[in-house]
Amino acid sequence: MSLPYFAACGWDAEVVTIDAQYADLAKDELLLQSLPPGIKVHKVKALSKALTSKVGLGSIAIRSLWYYRKTVNCLLKDNKFDLIYFSTTQFPVCTLGAYWKKRFGVPYVIDMQDPWHSDYYINKPKSDRPPKYWFAYRLNEYLEPIAIKNASGIISVSAGYIDQLKLRYPVIQKVPTATITFGAFEPDLQIAKTNQKNFAGLLHDGFINVVYIGRGGKDLHKAISPVFDALRTGLNTNKERFDKIKLYFIGTSYAPSGQGIATILPLAKQYDMEEHLVEITDRISYYQALLTLQQADALFIPGSDDPKYTASKIFPYLLTKRPVLAVFNAASSAIPIMQQYGVEHVYNYDDVTSENLFIFFKQLIKGNFQTVEYNAEAIEKYSAHEMTLAQCRLFDKIIYERH
Repeated sequence: MSLPYFAACGWDAEVVTIDAQYADLAKDELLLQSLPPGIKVHKVKALSKALTSKVGLGSIAIRSLWYYRKTVNCLLKDNKFDLIYFSTTQFPVCTLGAYWKKRFGVPYVIDMQDPWHSDYYINKPKSDRPPKYWFAYRLNEYLEPIAIKNASGIISVSAGYIDQLKLRYPVIQKVPTATITFGAFEPDLQIAKTNQKNFAGLLHDGFINVVYIGRGGKDLHKAISPVFDALRTGLNTNKERFDKIKLYFIGTSYAPSGQGIATILPLAKQYDMEEHLVEITDRISYYQALLTLQQADALFIPGSDDPKYTASKIFPYLLTKRPVLAVFNAASSAIPIMQQYGVEHVYNYDDVTSENLFIFFKQLIKGNFQTVEYNAEAIEKYSAHEMTLAQCRLFDKIIYERH
């Protein structure tokens, strides 16, 4: 989303990334269509997962670390680069920034799209924790300070993540930082539509299909529960009308295809809502996700109970101009952003009422699926171009301060 605009902002970018054959998650060749021509892409290898899994290490970041080091060493030896930008949630790779900065004198910026080392799950029951939590927690506790303490700049989708890092590592108090979400990149919607024959349909005919695409987890339950409760009440009072509504939760697990554990369906069963819910744990490709959002009658975005969490995925949802229902933690930055857009049905889960939710669902039952026109100023403010411009302002500041 940034690559098409870096050059216009004064930055010539080259990409170093994993060769797709070493990754086991959903792949989407169509992503290449949105790359501007002439971008240099350097692909690195990774150790075989079949080999490393024998000792419990399946992480693509760990498997590729040595190859990243080798490839980028060659690039930095033979060429002049002003900055290294880590934009990935495979955080162990970011530790190489400290090494390259020391060896080659090149500053680096880390984009914190999610928390890296987090205490969020530390007091949760074992059943609620991610797989291999014990090992991951200790590995992250060791690796994060290596990368963060030496960073020349930090970008994050959430101001809360930056504040937490500054408290944890006082040495970065004066390091340039910026809160920058993922931008809205409208050309992607057209790429998805043009190639829709490549994707199997996931939605059912004859229903009012309300779609959420993204990770699941029990931390979303506070936002989802009021919606299930309202629908159950609607079914009890007017079953014929509310029977038409079907909720979809797609791509809820990061596990390999076929191995995901449902985290939303158990909640639906508590509300006797399982017949009105479809949970697909397998991840789907980016463009299938965009196509499915466009095919939906309406969209639902639940937020985490973590107050620092912000849902950057809101921008593709808003680009579709479909009716949106969003329920977040009151402290989430997603709420004021969506209010700037003019989203009618955005609530926090502490204050949302059944009446609020009934209004949304009754509009759908009446067939109000019309295109929603959002605030033009907000659309421009959160566009991919503007987000890239904000990134480059931070890059410029780092380079200026070095000289």
